[in-house]
Amino acid sequence: MAQPKPVLIAGAGPVGLVAAASLVRAGIPVLVLEAGPGISEEMRASTFHAPTLDMLDDLGAAKDMIRQGIIGPRVQYRRRDQSVIAEFDFGLLADVTRHPYRLQCEQFKLTRILHGMLRENPLYQVRFHSAVAAVRDEGDHVSAELEDGTRLTGSWIIGADGARSAVRKSAAIAFNGFTWPERFLVLSTEFDFASIIPGLADVSYYADPEEWFFLLRVPGVWRAMFPVKAEVSDEEVMTPEFARARFARVVAGHGDYPIKHTTLYRVHQRVAETFRKGRILLAGDAAHINNPLGGMGLNGGVHDAVNLVEKLVQVMRGEAEEALLDRYDRQRRGITEEVVQRTTIQNKKNLEAATPEDQADFQARMAEAAGDPAKAHAHLLGMSMINSLRRAAEIA
Repeated sequence: MAQPKPVLIAGAGPVGLVAAASLVRAGIPVLVLEAGPGISEEMRASTFHAPTLDMLDDLGAAKDMIRQGIIGPRVQYRRRDQSVIAEFDFGLLADVTRHPYRLQCEQFKLTRILHGMLRENPLYQVRFHSAVAAVRDEGDHVSAELEDGTRLTGSWIIGADGARSAVRKSAAIAFNGFTWPERFLVLSTEFDFASIIPGLADVSYYADPEEWFFLLRVPGVWRAMFPVKAEVSDEEVMTPEFARARFARVVAGHGDYPIKHTTLYRVHQRVAETFRKGRILLAGDAAHINNPLGGMGLNGGVHDAVNLVEKLVQVMRGEAEEALLDRYDRQRRGITEEVVQRTTIQNKKNLEAATPEDQADFQARMAEAAGDPAKAHAHLLGMSMINSLRRAAEIA
């Protein structure tokens, strides 16, 4: 039988390379088109949930990630005065996952691991400096035009090219939703908060009506995220003084908090109107974006890629009709709208609860859940996205 045309994948980020690794594992050739000069070294997302690690373990990537990351066995909710509202132990999930914890590991390490695993495989090709400009469904194949005018063909194309996806825009797929009025500031510092905050978990969310934030430990640094009001200028936000002032509100009077990285960005809650248009498929940020509270964006993208490839392989082998890919859309878009968007919006509302009544309600709910092993288990099933995967599987 003739070798099929390769599946084109726009974007060599984590979602694109998980899709590539899954296809190659099934014996299907891929051509990854990456706009940048190489595999990105940007830190970006850094939280990997338990079921995502199970999926990556199936691809052979999890062990290297765990070696290069930090295992976070607990998650905490705290107040500004450092008192603990609730603490949850991911070990309670040992009955449903091989990885009962969060892994804090910068996403570039995953892409580097996957690219290293694939690069000697003849079924894997990657082209750098190859930004996709336009795509077309040609009926029995797809074509892609790069920004330099090069035209390529493939059997299908997976748009994993981020929130500004050229694949999605070229296919005229609407990206519905809204943008939060405040921006989000992400800072990294080598200052060790655990040395001065007793019992601090590697994943800690701080509820505060004036300025909520979170602290996450990754190898070598602590990362923090703060909301920034619309009236504060970008120029002011990006100064070391502004960054140090944010950290000084976490714990005052302990050094000058050396700033290693600063990123300011706008945050959106958007979902593509469809994840499939003929032979054009969307996954990850190209298909959906949300605020980062809960670490569901990157993980949801990996879940997209695994779900999509499982179905695409069956179609390409002639084991299923193309309509199976409509189920990918129903499952992954459905669960994004039903669970992920709702949960991430609620996570933000919980941390920024303004009235004493709302604050008391959130704190009471968290303390009650943490204090009962069965309720804690149920809470962690949602937080780790195990519930969302189970719910997606139920969608016919």
